[in-house]
Amino acid sequence: MSKTYWVYIVKCSDGSFYTGSTSNIETRLSEHQNGAIKGYTSSRRPVKLVFSDFFDRAYDAISAERQIKGWSRAKKKALIKGDFDLLVKLSNLKNAKGKNNDY
Repeated sequence: MSKTYWVYIVKCSDGSFYTGSTSNIETRLSEHQNGAIKGYTSSRRPVKLVFSDFFDRAYDAISAERQIKGWSRAKKKALIKGDFDLLVKLSNLKNAKGKNNDY
């Protein structure tokens, strides 16, 4: 059985999003919830998992994490909703204008 790696987005108590990657999503979410991970989410608890996807290779999960972290809030919301048409539209707008457009 191969190992699974995850990219995930949690919504923090202040409404912001945090994106991360892990090889054990259940443990990582618990760490975010109980404040074991010092940093962004520790002062914004509780958090709620709003998106996750899995990969066979750690490299792919980390690459997805880095890509998503660079996205606008609007693109993250489209991903969370599974609105891939809007995600493409927002990407095309960014490419056409050279900046993120947060609707």
